[in-house]
Amino acid sequence: MNKKNKTQDKFSSLRIGLAQINSLVGDITGNRDKILAYCQSAVKQGVELIVFPELALTGYPPEDLLLKPSFIRDNLSAIHHLTRALEKLPIVAIVGFVDSGKDIYNSAGVIQKGKLSAVYYKRYLPNYGVFDEDRYFKPGDRPLMLEWNQLRIGLTICEDLWYPESAELGEVELILNLSSSPYHYKKGEFRERMFGTRAIDSQAIVAFCNMVGGQDELVFDGGSAVFNPKGEVIARAKFFQEDFLVVDLDLEEVFRYRLHEPRTRKQKEPDKAELKTKKVKLTSPLSKTSRKPKPAPARIEPKPEPLEEVFLALALGTKDYVRKNHFQKVLVGLSGGIDSSLVACIAVSALGKNSVVGVTMPSQFTSKETRADAFKLAKNLGINILELPIDKIFKAYLELLKKPFSGLKPDVTEENIQARIRGNLLMALSNKFGWL
Repeated sequence: MNKKNKTQDKFSSLRIGLAQINSLVGDITGNRDKILAYCQSAVKQGVELIVFPELALTGYPPEDLLLKPSFIRDNLSAIHHLTRALEKLPIVAIVGFVDSGKDIYNSAGVIQKGKLSAVYYKRYLPNYGVFDEDRYFKPGDRPLMLEWNQLRIGLTICEDLWYPESAELGEVELILNLSSSPYHYKKGEFRERMFGTRAIDSQAIVAFCNMVGGQDELVFDGGSAVFNPKGEVIARAKFFQEDFLVVDLDLEEVFRYRLHEPRTRKQKEPDKAELKTKKVKLTSPLSKTSRKPKPAPARIEPKPEPLEEVFLALALGTKDYVRKNHFQKVLVGLSGGIDSSLVACIAVSALGKNSVVGVTMPSQFTSKETRADAFKLAKNLGINILELPIDKIFKAYLELLKKPFSGLKPDVTEENIQARIRGNLLMALSNKFGWL
């Protein structure tokens, strides 16, 4: 009878929440408050375990801010503030932050009952493409397993789970992955195939929580997801926007799957990963109630179509670059052609029509059709448009250059003068009104 009860305790259900948030790099206080607000909302929804993205507290990538001791201290103060603020909430929170000792580490803090119960250090630091983590962080050297009501949970951070060997965490039922995975075309498809493979290899549930938002040249696409031991997506958050994905995990499914899958029985005991893994016991929930919350609705958000995916990425990157740098409006030079028209459409989608100003700067070479197209586009988008003819300025340039250009035929030089005039006018408007 006792064995039966233990099995029931071990393989039951767990309500988790993946907080796919848009952190602002350097705004530690703002990020901290957002994390706290999500935790408070999660408790009201019956969530027992909430997961945030990689370096959610500092924003990603913090880059050279990590070279400032005051930034590291502020980040540590914020994680301790969160720990105290969550003391009376019946929830376990996994938060990405920067830990400090003899060096600094890309870390995941486990907060429960007013304590920082455990800290995991990212073991695989990417140093290619847009990544430069070797420059800033020291890698961790041990996996971490959380033991909670006999449920075993493995922690990983982003790149960790891209390597097959990093998924060797011992016999865990649930693997959590905190990510800030930058977008590129169709990366979401590749990422889901990879995480699905890790779930199959581990015979465990994999819950992946990704960052969302734009940070300078990077865009994070969200798409947080949960995979069952068969590698199937059983829940997925929205792409390119903040979202909170609440999922009821059937942990008994892991047990059932393993009963029908003999691979683990072939492994030698004790498992090497088990020997190396640091194990931390979590306490039972702060408060227990016999009333179970209503089942969370199963939610698998659709993937955007290929062209929509690219458009959404451009719009999000534009929106966050403009808003996070506190610009109120943007200028778009409208030629009436496809390029400037597409840029204007992206800007309006990202910022709204009242935040976009079109500027057309015709010359003697501008056709009536091109000019008409620029005004028609502005009307269709509902944006204000300024018309600044450049003929007089262009003629002044030609008059000034008449002597040194004497005897030479007009060529691309004169064409480029027009482009520079237009650039100067746009910069003048930007400087005067503070528009981008």
